[in-house]
Amino acid sequence: MFDRTTDPDDALLSVLARAGAEAIRAEAEAVLPQLGEVEVIRSRTGLVMLPMRDPVQGTEFHLGEVLVAEAHVRLPEHGVEGYGMVTGRDLERAMAMAVLDAGLQAGIEAARIRAFADAQRAAQQAEDHETLRRIEATRVDMETF
Repeated sequence: MFDRTTDPDDALLSVLARAGAEAIRAEAEAVLPQLGEVEVIRSRTGLVMLPMRDPVQGTEFHLGEVLVAEAHVRLPEHGVEGYGMVTGRDLERAMAMAVLDAGLQAGIEAARIRAFADAQRAAQQAEDHETLRRIEATRVDMETF
């Protein structure tokens, strides 16, 4: 069974999962020719439980199910596997993520993939900052007597 939970690149996979569909597809297309044979182990959509933590009591619960697209590939020549999972039905986006992960695991175009992920991380952080700034603008402070 393929297990990604102990991988140190989990943060990188989280960034790739949030990357824009066109950007990640273009990056995967650029890296793909250097990878050699790519064996698709799994490409499917399905439902996964969405875990949440109660902020008051700190207990975990499942909020509901989320539709995801999942891809799992192997590079037989290099003996590595890549994995991708994104929300929604976009199997091509999940496959692009798996291809980039496999390239990273094989050390093929690793610097390019990390640079792409760093650029995506910066864009995501800027977007998150802007979202929080807009939310903060709606805050109302009420005095109580």
